Amino acid sequence: MSDGKDVDQDLLAAQWAAALGGEDDEDGGDGGGKAAPAAASGAAVGGGEDDARLAEEWAKALASEEQTQLKKEKEQGFFASAAREAKFKDLTEEAKSPRPDSGRRELDFILDIPLDVSAELGRTRLLINELLQLGQGSVIELNKLAGEPLEVYVNGKLVARGEAVVINEKFGVRLTDIISPIERVKQLA
Repeated sequence: MSDGKDVDQDLLAAQWAAALGGEDDEDGGDGGGKAAPAAASGAAVGGGEDDARLAEEWAKALASEEQTQLKKEKEQGFFASAAREAKFKDLTEEAKSPRPDSGRRELDFILDIPLDVSAELGRTRLLINELLQLGQGSVIELNKLAGEPLEVYVNGKLVARGEAVVINEKFGVRLTDIISPIERVKQLA
């Protein structure tokens, strides 16, 4: 009787181990070392086929992992051989060397652009009523004092100051002061 109990217990242990081993295989784990007792108890119960099946599964998994590793190594080798260091021509000396007539050529491009140049004697503000009352001989008082220089504008931007002159019975402006680039930038702001 005691032999029957031991066989029943061994059979029960093998069934439990097989059930636990089957759950671990579904999860993709190794059973945390439970597969070996299952195989051992299965062998004791007469499950030599289970050992062979388990060995085949392990062999397939190892072969698959080796193939994946070899494929990764081949890809890395291919990418490493395909990658090269970029080589560029040194253009430093070429950029530093002066080009013949390069400044003149750049200016030729813009020399034909028309600009509006105006000279301003002074300014004032009038009401519409005052403007309507103007007639021949009326005097308009400007904001500039006598003797102050005229202002010369190019496309509405102040570029110079000067004094009024008469040349061949026409008015002209003799430039006395050119606005510095710093002052021109300040006017833009």
